Amino acid sequence: MHTQRFLPLFSLGLLLLFSACQEEKEKLPNIVIIFTDDQGYQDVGCFGSPDINTPHLDQMAQEGTKFTNFYVSQPVCSASRASLLTGCYANRVGVHGAFMPYVGKGLHPDEMTIAEVLKPLGYATAQFGKWHLGSEPEFLPERQGFDEYFGVPFSNDMWPLHPWQGTVFDFGPLPLIENGVAIDTLEDQSMLTTWYTEHAVDFIKRNKDNPFFLYLPHSMPHVPLFVSDKFKGKSEAGLYGDVIEEIDWSVGQVLAALKENGLDENTLVVFTSDNGPWLSYGGRSGRALPLREGKGTAWEGGVRVPCIMRWPNKVPAGRVEEKPAMTIDLLPTIAALTGADLPAQTIDGKDMTSLLLGKANAAPHQAAYYFYYKTNELHAVMSGDGRWKLYFPHRYRSLNGREAVSYTHLTLPTKRIV
Repeated sequence: MHTQRFLPLFSLGLLLLFSACQEEKEKLPNIVIIFTDDQGYQDVGCFGSPDINTPHLDQMAQEGTKFTNFYVSQPVCSASRASLLTGCYANRVGVHGAFMPYVGKGLHPDEMTIAEVLKPLGYATAQFGKWHLGSEPEFLPERQGFDEYFGVPFSNDMWPLHPWQGTVFDFGPLPLIENGVAIDTLEDQSMLTTWYTEHAVDFIKRNKDNPFFLYLPHSMPHVPLFVSDKFKGKSEAGLYGDVIEEIDWSVGQVLAALKENGLDENTLVVFTSDNGPWLSYGGRSGRALPLREGKGTAWEGGVRVPCIMRWPNKVPAGRVEEKPAMTIDLLPTIAALTGADLPAQTIDGKDMTSLLLGKANAAPHQAAYYFYYKTNELHAVMSGDGRWKLYFPHRYRSLNGREAVSYTHLTLPTKRIV
């Protein structure tokens, strides 16, 4: 008799506990990071572009916060991505410059990424786009906490039509990989932005009842530039502008998917770039104005990037934040927002939650350090409030009065840029 009474009560208790756990799980915020490649500081309407139309990013800034002093740790592909995902200066995790294809190097699998930090909380994780943290199977996203992966394993110029192919490089076909398997090789990349976006929207729909982390690192606007027919010839800024406007469309698709699935107010969306524009390609590159230089340098045009963060009713709307922050701050901030444990390893990023939510007057860092992207040589140190930046004597990448070289899949220079 007592057993019969106990069992229904016990079952009811389990049901209530399960419901409470489900409710707590649903409260966990979704995280979306949209990361462009070589996009300049000025290449967004709300950051001053005179001829590139970005209505969705501009609207995102109106509904969220625009960070005007947001920095990457290093102004080049692999190093910047390693820092974003691990919360560390790239030097700490042994990533320098940009990994060449199939050289047996990548982000060490023991390093903890944002995806791995969130997995113990039950997050679904996906990466759609450019990886560039190692192209062998042991370095691909699935080994770094991502449940799903669709994209290219390195930069979209690392293929046989590179201008220096046969003299400096010997690239093979550019693979398109899905969940660890090469499903195609790419010569025409015009649908990449669309494909990445379609995968992102589908992932959001499939995980509307689960917390998720979506990492959307676009291959564009890294040269060679490709754009789908729906945006070809649309911009006043030529092909480069077309590419940015398609990325803006992609942002709009992601935001619309969040709203349509009732996730808008429970999702932090971050938009930023991996470094400044690759000025060596002139009209095929973006602009960092009013900043100096671009990709590959520790000058502001190389390491300061456009950044917008949006989270309705959490991140203040229509705000412009001038205090400095960095991509390395995203991991500890996301951990703080979700209650996830920080990696056991030392990280360099700081929790910028208070700054993000408009509750603090202080920047997260006392100082920021900028190293040469190929070595550990220190090029610059910036004060945490962004008022002072000390540059040490050094050589750096610059056009230095030379004529810029155009790089497209149709017209290629015949000589290496020196």
